[in-house]
Amino acid sequence: MANIVAIVGRPNVGKSTLYNRLTESRKAIVDDFSGVTRDRHYGQAEWIGKKFTVIDTGGFVHGSDDVFEAAIREQVLIAIDEASVILFVVDVTTGITDLDDEIADMLRRSKKPVYVVSNKVDSAKQTNDSAEFYSFGLGDIYNISSMTGSGTGELLDAVVSNFENVEEEDSELPKFTIVGRPNVGKSSLTNALLGKERNIVTPIAGTTRDSIRIHYNQFGHEFLLVDTAGLRRKSKVNEDIEFYSVMRTIKALEDSDVVILMIDAKDGIEAQDINIFHLAEKNKKGIVILVNKWDTVEKDHKTAKEFEQSIKSKIAPFTDVPILFTSVTEKQRIFKAVETAMEVYNNKTKKIPTSKLNDVMLEIIENYPPPATKGKYIKIKYITQLPGRSPMFAFFCNLPQYIKDPYKRFVENKLREHFDFTGVPIQIFFRQK
Repeated sequence: MANIVAIVGRPNVGKSTLYNRLTESRKAIVDDFSGVTRDRHYGQAEWIGKKFTVIDTGGFVHGSDDVFEAAIREQVLIAIDEASVILFVVDVTTGITDLDDEIADMLRRSKKPVYVVSNKVDSAKQTNDSAEFYSFGLGDIYNISSMTGSGTGELLDAVVSNFENVEEEDSELPKFTIVGRPNVGKSSLTNALLGKERNIVTPIAGTTRDSIRIHYNQFGHEFLLVDTAGLRRKSKVNEDIEFYSVMRTIKALEDSDVVILMIDAKDGIEAQDINIFHLAEKNKKGIVILVNKWDTVEKDHKTAKEFEQSIKSKIAPFTDVPILFTSVTEKQRIFKAVETAMEVYNNKTKKIPTSKLNDVMLEIIENYPPPATKGKYIKIKYITQLPGRSPMFAFFCNLPQYIKDPYKRFVENKLREHFDFTGVPIQIFFRQK
């Protein structure tokens, strides 16, 4: 599963600065996903070849300190629940506060690896002051200055020592993850596919507690099916649902090849669904959209078409995605869903011979060359598919810097038209030849 590092601590100890330093030490920063994460509170990081996701819980606490002490406690509990490693950030300039003690107490009771990070250590005196944090009873103290970055190397060495880089035994099998809001029918879909009650299905949102992985091998298809716990709401009112759902969804997403996004026909596609969609797209996963409970909707001959158009307008610009209308309870089109996910997986993993790629695409480019810029003509000479877990293409040309986005989209659409990449985000790079 994904390695998740959660940064916890009270407000203003420097959690976000540390987060920025960890995620930006890697050149490719995962973009902001507005909505799921209000700003950029989650990103990818890499240290000595080990990749992990960093979550800054601080971004999820809003308002004055006293009102949100309860929220901070809640975040710590969620981090204990979900993260692989926890960084507990404290501020050497203010020393230990009651809230720090309380957080330390919660972390001591957890079974997770916890590293105490003493921030704002800029002098030898402050290094000595940090010694008071040993009283938490959480082991070694890592002195850092997240502003200058000093000390973060030793901290990261310790953090990644917890991560195994083991590939799972059955990793050759395609992994399909069912995601969506609570109560949209994810567990019912799993049960219908397996033909047995594997999960507890009740109409109460949030009955699935953890991701369940199931080896599916029927009707000529074999894959691993991951039924996620959905974007589960806890009963506590002050729970930050977004924070919880982000962690859960990231875990499931990063561990899959194709994401089956289920939405409710009655509600249509909502902000939370669109966020999951973009999360899957950014992570270069195959995507299938299932509109479930279609049997409950009043329809005429145009309903499905209009519904599909409305979804596509909301997920644009990446709209080359299969949309199926299903009813899990009526067993309508659920096997079609499996077949479609399989086709998307095949599209994601297909390799196009270089000769074929050049035959088809160079002719199109010759008829529709990139527009000249500043009187300079752009010549694309050669195309190749790059190795990778999702389709990536390099177009070699004389002046790559002059190729604009509209032409990139044109090329992408032609690739999709001729080679069928339905359901799969593709990447295109123009390189100097």
